Amino acid sequence: MKIMMFLHSGSKNRGCEALVRSCTQIVKRSIADSKLYLASFDPESDSHLQGLEYVCDMSASKIKKVSIDYLIAAIQHKILKKDTYALRKMNHKIIDQIPKMDVFLSIGGDAYCYGEQPERYEVNRNIKKAGKKLILWGCSIGEEDITTDNLADLKSFDLIIARESLTYNMLKSKGLNNVKLCSDGAFLLEKEELALPKGWQEGNTIGINYSPLVYSKNKNSLVAIQNLIQHILDTTDMTIAFTPHVTENHTNDYTILSQLFEQYNNSNRVLLLPDNLNAIQYKGYIARMRFFIGARTHATIAAYSNAVPTMVLGYSVKSKGIAKDIFGEEKLVLSIDEISDSNKLISKFEEMKNEEVELKHKLQQEIPKIKIIAQEAGEILAAFLKQ
Repeated sequence: MKIMMFLHSGSKNRGCEALVRSCTQIVKRSIADSKLYLASFDPESDSHLQGLEYVCDMSASKIKKVSIDYLIAAIQHKILKKDTYALRKMNHKIIDQIPKMDVFLSIGGDAYCYGEQPERYEVNRNIKKAGKKLILWGCSIGEEDITTDNLADLKSFDLIIARESLTYNMLKSKGLNNVKLCSDGAFLLEKEELALPKGWQEGNTIGINYSPLVYSKNKNSLVAIQNLIQHILDTTDMTIAFTPHVTENHTNDYTILSQLFEQYNNSNRVLLLPDNLNAIQYKGYIARMRFFIGARTHATIAAYSNAVPTMVLGYSVKSKGIAKDIFGEEKLVLSIDEISDSNKLISKFEEMKNEEVELKHKLQQEIPKIKIIAQEAGEILAAFLKQ
C-alpha cells in the first residue's frame, strides 16, 4: 500500500521532522505492506530521513503571466469568481502525485490554526475526486479557527486523528463523526545522546526554548523571559541551555536565542545548543535536563516524554490540550497574553521547581499510557483501510 505523507514544512522545523519520523514508525509497525512517501515544502532538509521511498517537492509554482494557464485562470476568476484552475496549476507538484498513491496522510498538525488556506482545500478536493483515501493525522485545531470553508474541508476527510482531547471534543461538537483521539506520535520518537557541551551540569541544567513566533504574537514577552532568566541565575545554581527547535529562515529560534546567550554569557552559566541538530539529537539533550521551559510544542513533548518537568509558553490549543491529557489540567501552561507578565513567569517557574518530585512522578506514571495511545493511531488507520 502506497501512503503519501504531505503538508510537511521541512525538517528545519524539528517538530515537523518528529511527526514524519514517528508517523513512519507507527504506520510501518501497523501496516506491514506499507510504502511511505513524503511531500515536503523543503525536500532538501529531509535527505537524512529514513524509511521513505522518496521525498518530493510540494512547494507552490508560479503561473507565468504570458501563458494560456494565466489567461484561463484570469477568465475563471473574473467571470466565475473562482480560482480552482489557478490553485490546481500552482499546486501541480503534489496533485501530480495523486494517481501514484493509495492513501494521503495530511501531517501538518496545526495547519488549520493559520487562517483560510484555499490551496489546501483544492489539493484535498483533487485527492478525493481521484477516489483516494484522505486522512488528517495528529491535528490540533481551536474553535476560534473553525470557519465555514475549513469545516467543509474537514468533513471531506475519511478519517481525522486528533492529538489531544480539546481538539477532539471541539470537532465532535461541530458534527464531525470521522474523528478519533490519539496522542501525538512524537511521544514515541527515539533519542540520540551526543556528548554534553562544556558548561553543562549533569542533573542541574534547565533548557529554555523561546521562539520568534511567540515574540511576534507578544513582543513584551521578551522582557519577561529576560527577567525570568535573570531570576534563575540569581536564585539557583543551575546552568541554562538555550535550545533551538525550529531554524527555518522566517522563524529561526537560533537567532533570538543567540541574542539571549550573548546577553547572559558573562554569567558563565549559559550555553547555546547548535542549530544543526536533528529532532532525535535535540531530544537527547532535552532528556538530560532537570527542567525545561519551551515555546515549541514538540520541544516540550521531547521533555514530557522523558519525565522532565516542563513549563509551556503556549500559543495554541495544542499546548493546552496535551498538558490537560497528561495532568488532567493545563498544568504550567501559560497563554500568549500571560507570558509578558514577569511575575507570572517567575511564579510558575517557582511552582515547577517546588513540585519537581511530584511532576516527575506524574510524568513517569502517565507517559507510558500516552505512548500506548499514540501507537493506537496506526491500529486505527490499519483497521480503517481494511474496511
